[in-house]
Amino acid sequence: MSIFLFTDICIHHWVQTAAEQTPDAIAINAINRTPLTYQNLWKQIQALVAQLNALGISRNDRVAVVIPNGAEMAVAFCAIASCATCAPLNPNYREAEFDFFLGDLNPKALIYQSGVAEAAVKVAQERGIITLELSPILNEAAGIFQLQGSQPQTGIQTGFSQSDDIALVLHTSGTTSRPKIVPLTHHNLCTSAHNIRHTLKLQSNDRALNVMPLFHIHGLIGVLLSSISAGAEIICTPGFYAPQFFDWIKEFDPTWYSAVPTMHQSILTRVKDNSSIITNASIRLIRSSSAPLPPQVMRELEIVFNVPVIESYGMTEASHQMASNPLPPQIRKPGSVGIAAGPKIAIMDEVGNLLKSGEIGEVVIQGNNVTLGYQNHPEANEKAFKNGWFSTGDLGYLDSDGYLFLKGRIKEIINRGGEKISPREVDEVLLDHPAIDQVVTFAAPHTLLGEDVAAAVVLKPNQIVTEQEIQEFAAEKLADFKVPRVVLFLDEIPKGPTGKRQRIGLAEKLGLTALNNTASQPSKSLVTSIDSAPGQQQSALELEAQSQIQPTALETVLAGIWANYLRLEQVGIHDNFFELGGQSLDAVEIIGEIQEIFQVSLSPRALSMTPTVTELAQSLATTPAEKSRLEEIAQLTLEILQTEA
Repeated sequence: MSIFLFTDICIHHWVQTAAEQTPDAIAINAINRTPLTYQNLWKQIQALVAQLNALGISRNDRVAVVIPNGAEMAVAFCAIASCATCAPLNPNYREAEFDFFLGDLNPKALIYQSGVAEAAVKVAQERGIITLELSPILNEAAGIFQLQGSQPQTGIQTGFSQSDDIALVLHTSGTTSRPKIVPLTHHNLCTSAHNIRHTLKLQSNDRALNVMPLFHIHGLIGVLLSSISAGAEIICTPGFYAPQFFDWIKEFDPTWYSAVPTMHQSILTRVKDNSSIITNASIRLIRSSSAPLPPQVMRELEIVFNVPVIESYGMTEASHQMASNPLPPQIRKPGSVGIAAGPKIAIMDEVGNLLKSGEIGEVVIQGNNVTLGYQNHPEANEKAFKNGWFSTGDLGYLDSDGYLFLKGRIKEIINRGGEKISPREVDEVLLDHPAIDQVVTFAAPHTLLGEDVAAAVVLKPNQIVTEQEIQEFAAEKLADFKVPRVVLFLDEIPKGPTGKRQRIGLAEKLGLTALNNTASQPSKSLVTSIDSAPGQQQSALELEAQSQIQPTALETVLAGIWANYLRLEQVGIHDNFFELGGQSLDAVEIIGEIQEIFQVSLSPRALSMTPTVTELAQSLATTPAEKSRLEEIAQLTLEILQTEA
């Protein structure tokens, strides 16, 4: 295919070039449909551009789109972006959400498919937005449809878009604030698509299986537009559905697919029944993006499919791709999102200085794929752009080879009384536990510390493990303050509409309220029935009843030692050391004093594995004789303290 200068390139140029050079090559394929060639895709785009222009819709006019995943959505995006601005919305939104997004976008028209997202049509009509119904023509090639709705009007600007026109607008996720509109030009999108094509070495004979939503940047640019840039084939599915994934592999014989980690993990659970399909598949690479890929999942994918797994790093504001692990023979580093793959990447401190390799700071980028700024949001733009760099909001570092390692979203970093914890680091440790299939670590509120570490896990089939066993496993590899203070057992971890796990707000979603240091309620807020395995947690009433039992001399001395180092007036025997605000240095000093007083040998991680006074006392007194010895020492210690008082 011929190459345009990127200052002039638009989406429709790539389609037109393929239609002229390889007219019979397949552009769009779909289940139970005739493939759509590049020649016919180009004809459909031309017809739709003319129709939209006739309706008064032209360059930089916004057209909201509510269409299910599939060939029609792929073609609609290409056509709308070729003459106006495409604003795809999740068809599963509710009426209030459609009202917000349509009000924020203020589109000139809404294109919808009959029977889908009727709430969006209702809101659009109430707002006076032109509504156009899309009807697939099922006896035609995949993606061919007709639009019906409004009467023709006179367009102000007619014809095809130009490189600096806005081709796509998407909203940020808005997890912690109001979602912001991200405008992306043809120049932005085509630059990013070209970068992905180069990274994956896409050729015209490649076939991409798209399982990602086409209302999301990953599916639109990471799969669809990158393939179009190479004149390659895109197999459009209704969206990810694990039970049918291998049927699609067998039917369409794709050469690659791209997905988020949760999808890869679902695929891996079904490999045993599909070994022959995997053996005969033509897949040459697997791509992962939009969320951190655990190294364990990467290794298993590579073993099962016997192909390289390429983890990439992207975000909406960068038109998707920013960094990527390269294909062999270059090095792929598990746990890394790779090297800069298009834009420049640097690490910046809080005051705007660029940091050296190995130093942790915020990931910042520069490049032609980066948005020029959020719409009508000067405050956000002022924060986002620093010294000519765009701030990603991610924490990470570059190694000496230029590979980027992410520590997590800055907003997701757990601040436990000043101790900063990367949830991703805890995830990767817990995933090494043989019983754990999936995990997401997140911040749980704490009245004293501000935040503490919690983890939600999904166990592998027929596996049983207790919260304490998981904590002990974590304590072998993590500093004390990083060990989850609560582990919730779930059947499924909550995910967003694109399949990504969402850490921010997860504590609230799971019903966790603030941990505290009240003696009669050591962890009452975390004693929850949400998908918990039975018998793995004592009830708050049981703990409260136990707290009324007279402490032994040993427990009394231990509680006194804790109270002294933690500067508390009193410590209950069922209080959790870390929930009381205990830090690693406190633990070291406390363990040292206990060893000196009682002449025992303790692991440096003793308080991680036995974080309450009563648990620690039980672990010290493992035999009746030892219990008697320790109680005598404790009683003598109490008598000495009373005499001194």
